[in-house]
Amino acid sequence: MTAPFREARIDLEAVADNTRHLHRLTGVEVIAVVKANAYGHGAASVAVAALSGGATRLGVAEIPEAIDLRLQGITAPILAWLHAPDETFDTAAAMNIEVGISSFDQLMAVDAAAARAATTIGVHIKLETGLSRNGVAPNDWMRVFAEAARLERIGRIRIVGIFSHLSTTSLEDDRAALAVFERGVAAAAAQGVHPEIRHIAATGAAIDLPEARLDAVRIGLGLYGLSPFDGRSSSDLGLRPAMTLRAAVAAVRRVPAGAGISYGYTHRTAEETTLALVPLGYADGIPRQASGTGPVMINGRRFTVAGRIAMDQFVIDVGDAPVAVGDEVVLFGDPTLGAPAATQWADAADTINYEIVTRIGNRVPRRGV
Repeated sequence: MTAPFREARIDLEAVADNTRHLHRLTGVEVIAVVKANAYGHGAASVAVAALSGGATRLGVAEIPEAIDLRLQGITAPILAWLHAPDETFDTAAAMNIEVGISSFDQLMAVDAAAARAATTIGVHIKLETGLSRNGVAPNDWMRVFAEAARLERIGRIRIVGIFSHLSTTSLEDDRAALAVFERGVAAAAAQGVHPEIRHIAATGAAIDLPEARLDAVRIGLGLYGLSPFDGRSSSDLGLRPAMTLRAAVAAVRRVPAGAGISYGYTHRTAEETTLALVPLGYADGIPRQASGTGPVMINGRRFTVAGRIAMDQFVIDVGDAPVAVGDEVVLFGDPTLGAPAATQWADAADTINYEIVTRIGNRVPRRGV
């Protein structure tokens, strides 16, 4: 049977199982983070799977991502927290999208949108606690909290949450940020702001820093069965990788010793050998930095990329192994089933497993199973 030409196979039951596992582990509400097309896995199908596994909310970076989920029939609460400078929040009001607020100006824009729509918009106030990105700075907390409390009293907004992000530099750094966050929550309460949920932990802190679990955890990487920790695998954490990236061998040729492979001839064959062509390249998100080092599995055997990864393809030197056109090539998947891990590709490219799965391009079809 010929393998798919290119395919990212998404195990949606693994997504649901990972959600259940982390919900049981943390004992709090799970916000399933499906930004960036669910880290490359397919936002709508992953959202449904995560919700079936016990997630109660969804998180995305931008309002357009939330709109796409609404248009695909997702009715669960959705939070979007990164906004364009000129964002009006009118669509958020119309489509019942909760918004993260990082400044007084954003709060005023939400107020104006709620007034235009004659509705109430759910907000999560984001606090800057040391990551130096977005979030209300401590010297502006009082003004934002006082105005948010007033807007809630008159029905313009509903204060759903207060939240922040951790750096994951170390447990000590994360505890310091958590202490700043707790001061912010106390200051908010003093101004009459009492959120329904407080959330600061992503997957790493949800697992390793119990005091950061609060009322909810935002699970991104763990949803997809990948580990955020060096030295601890998915299986160590009780997680199952959801994505298997595979393709079909597109061509096979026998070459003599000394044959150059791909651009720049960074690899020449040491002896007579067989080369297999894989129709995936950096246009599909395969990192060129993994040239000569990225692992694959063909017919149950491990091989390594030979030469440079090109835009659409790369080559594997399979020696004398019996490999034919149409044979399945697995780049990464579940290591417990023998596949290379996404983390091995991350190591080969000197990056992180988050990037490996998220960067898989649009011409690679996703197939949920």
